[in-house]
Amino acid sequence: MNLPEVPQARLEEEWAADKDVLASLKESGDIAHLVRPVDVSFRGDDAALDKLEADAEELGFEVIEREEDEEGEMCLFLGREQAADEASIRALTRKCVQIELAYGVEYDGWGCTSEDGSDDDADDTEETGQTH
Repeated sequence: MNLPEVPQARLEEEWAADKDVLASLKESGDIAHLVRPVDVSFRGDDAALDKLEADAEELGFEVIEREEDEEGEMCLFLGREQAADEASIRALTRKCVQIELAYGVEYDGWGCTSEDGSDDDADDTEETGQTH
C-alpha cells in the first residue's frame, strides 16, 4: 500500500512530543530495544474508521478496539509489537501520520508500557503514551 508523504514540519511536531514520552520511559528504567506491544489511536467518522479497520492488518497493525470517547467521538485503537527506541518510534509516528492523511482520520498518539527486562509485568511496567 502506498501511503502519502508527510510534510517535514508535521513530523517534527510529532517527534517533539514523542521525545517527551521516550524521556519518561527512560526515567522509569525502560530498555528501549525490548519489543513490546505498542498501541496507537485514531479518531474519525465511522466510514473512515471502518476503512482503516479493514486495512489494519495490511498496514502492519492488529485491531484492539473501537470505542466512543468522553466527547462522543469514535476512536479506533490499533496495536503491534515493536521496540520503543527513538528510530522505531519515529518510524511508527511517520506511518501513523501517513495513515491520518490517507484515511481522513486524526492520529491521536501512541502508548506502551515501560519494559525493564524482568518477567514480572505487574510490578515493573508503567503505561506511557502520547496523545493530542
